[in-house]
Amino acid sequence: MKILKVPFKNREIEGLKAGDEVLLSGVIYTARDQAHQRLVSLIQASKKLPINLAGAIIYYCGPTATPKGKVIGSCGPTTSRRMDEFVESLLRGGLAGMIGKGRRSKDVRQLIKKYRAVYFLAPAGCGALLARHVVKNELVVFGDLGPEAIYRLEVKDFPVIVGIDSAGKSVYEDL
Repeated sequence: MKILKVPFKNREIEGLKAGDEVLLSGVIYTARDQAHQRLVSLIQASKKLPINLAGAIIYYCGPTATPKGKVIGSCGPTTSRRMDEFVESLLRGGLAGMIGKGRRSKDVRQLIKKYRAVYFLAPAGCGALLARHVVKNELVVFGDLGPEAIYRLEVKDFPVIVGIDSAGKSVYEDL
């Protein structure tokens, strides 16, 4: 089990191999389809982004409503392929990695290799368990999107598996 702090530095990413089990601590951002579209639109318009992508991780997640006395509601991963069309713009902007579930396209796999990034898999169906690893949750931007807004999550020992490493090796095709 590897223990890593987010945001990442390149040497940390390059030391990860497909299939590695990792515990992440630090800040990650949630974003789904509509938030990705808005981020890419801002990039295309050469406008300042509401989050710093340098070394950052985006978690493909739309958390449920926060129950009273809790930090966050259930926060399981969503299917990653829906974000594939947005990946290159965000990686070019400094994004270090993504967390989601499922396979990525061959193009995304090549982009991860090109930009020396990483794709993590979060355990699907475990949103309530994953929520226990979130110690702080705050809305960053696009509040009109509800659960699909961008949230800044501070996580502690958030469990993930390296799905695609920075060399482009995938748990789906190469192990």
